[in-house]
Amino acid sequence: MNINSHIRNIAIIAHVDHGKTTLVDAMFRQSGLFRANQEVNERLMDSMDLERERGITIAAKNCSVLWKGTRINVIDTPGHADFGGEVERALSMADGALLLVDASEGPLPQTRFVLKKALEAGLKIIVVINKIDRPDARTHEVMDEIFDLLIDLEATDEQLEFPLLYAVAKDGIAQKSLEESGSDIHVLLDTILEEIPAPAYDPEAPFQMLVSDLGYSDYVGRLAVGKISNGTAKARSSLVCVGESGSVRPLKVSKLQVYQGNSLKDAEEVQTGDIAVLAGIEEVKIGDTICYPEHPEPLPRIRVEEPTVSMAFQINDSPLGGLEGRFVQAGRIRDRLEKETLMNMAIRVEDSPDRESMLVKGRGEFQLAILIETMRREGFEFCVGRPEVIFRFTQDGEKTEPLERLLVDCEEQFLGVVTEKLSLRKGKMTNLVNNETGRIRMEFSIPTRGLIGYRDEFLTDTRGTGILHTIFDGYGPFRGDYPSRFTGSIVADRSGRCVPYALFNLEPRGRLFVQPGDPSYEGMIVGEHNRSVDIDVNPCKEKKLSNVRAAGKDEHVVLSPIKPLTLEQAISFIREDELVEITPKSIRLRKALLSGQKRHSQTGRKKVRE
Repeated sequence: MNINSHIRNIAIIAHVDHGKTTLVDAMFRQSGLFRANQEVNERLMDSMDLERERGITIAAKNCSVLWKGTRINVIDTPGHADFGGEVERALSMADGALLLVDASEGPLPQTRFVLKKALEAGLKIIVVINKIDRPDARTHEVMDEIFDLLIDLEATDEQLEFPLLYAVAKDGIAQKSLEESGSDIHVLLDTILEEIPAPAYDPEAPFQMLVSDLGYSDYVGRLAVGKISNGTAKARSSLVCVGESGSVRPLKVSKLQVYQGNSLKDAEEVQTGDIAVLAGIEEVKIGDTICYPEHPEPLPRIRVEEPTVSMAFQINDSPLGGLEGRFVQAGRIRDRLEKETLMNMAIRVEDSPDRESMLVKGRGEFQLAILIETMRREGFEFCVGRPEVIFRFTQDGEKTEPLERLLVDCEEQFLGVVTEKLSLRKGKMTNLVNNETGRIRMEFSIPTRGLIGYRDEFLTDTRGTGILHTIFDGYGPFRGDYPSRFTGSIVADRSGRCVPYALFNLEPRGRLFVQPGDPSYEGMIVGEHNRSVDIDVNPCKEKKLSNVRAAGKDEHVVLSPIKPLTLEQAISFIREDELVEITPKSIRLRKALLSGQKRHSQTGRKKVRE
């Protein structure tokens, strides 16, 4: 086997907010990618608006850094377990991994998820403990936790002998020991060249490239991104694509590109180990192999774990449907969802028997919420149902459900309320750590359905100071039913505009979601009822006027401020018979059956059957 010593391919693994994107920025700056006086945005790799707003990495992305004549291809992997499909395809292009851990928080569950995948792929690991300048840094304890984690994930002896560096990514500093006083990040770049293996290849093998990502350019069309496993290719070559079934389709590459920084540059030829971008290719899917017609030999396909959560998508058939969105037809929504399955391997789309709705399956409610928010910003208008977990049955007919490993970090005084709420949701405590700092760390095993709708409740219970992290923990026996919501809905019984007088008189009934002037229609949910039953109300009722006046009769109505529901809150709030109406401008809650008469008839028939 030969090696291409001029290339290194490395994936960066880190939990949300541990400094991964900031570290990539520092590598860009100190490798001489930018001019001295060039203005550069922070967090360059967070290219999506949602990533910049939320401060997380959603999609895996590629970039490159040139250091001492060697191109270091950096693959930015998401830190959230819900985007596991992105992780698995990103790691297929890497020969090593950089594990970045916060010096205070230590390795958290979502670090565990990506690291497990990297170890299973046999990647060489470099560990960087970041934010060593934090006043609450506990570097030595975090070092022990990293060792424990690697042992727990069954790392090999070679993987356990990892190089260790310390960093302050926001200042662009990396050093080999805590006693040093680093001034730049050169030691990290040197360590990558020394420790990460160069791509190995068989010089006799024909050209093979595994498609790990897809993109689109308005100028050159569909883009296929992947690592070249063997051989070389030139621009405008005649190639073939080997699909999942083994079918061979001819391709004509119009352009060949490689990464330079966070942008692309044209290349006449690409070599083994390069992460290349082939332009102008149609009908290519992630996992396909691109090769020469004379040697159509496929590489092992990328496999991702099965989805665990599903949601129903359907057209918006409310009286306000079509007023705010540009794309409202079922066909347009279906085409957009099918396009998402081409770009995201973890998403599956199935048609319902009546073809009125589509069932979208993913790795978690957060992943589906990001998809919904993205579509909403693109101008789509539709309705979604409550997230439902996907149950499986064993050969013996036993019902199993997806489980989560849940890590809770909160103040000691909230231990009781958190434990009580999670116990009601069928959670089981597996570990409790108290470092005598006033905060405690608990681990639970809990069904995925038990977490739907709990995050906002948790923040309220811990007064906004708690931290919640989850990771998929496989399937286990069904743990039984539990009440998902103890409150009912306040439902409008007619169309119109909400008025202050009516809302003022509805406030004692519960929490309202609408403000004066907001439109309402029959079946729209305007608030959360204090009791467990639904009530129908008239939010458009105006005060009866008379020609008799008295002092204090017409006092000014003062309403409590309304906090708008976020998309995640709306999705977690609804019951099985309710929907969230998504438009580019609004998020509304509604009943699946809008007619009050039909709803009451259905409830009556259900009681008779029971």
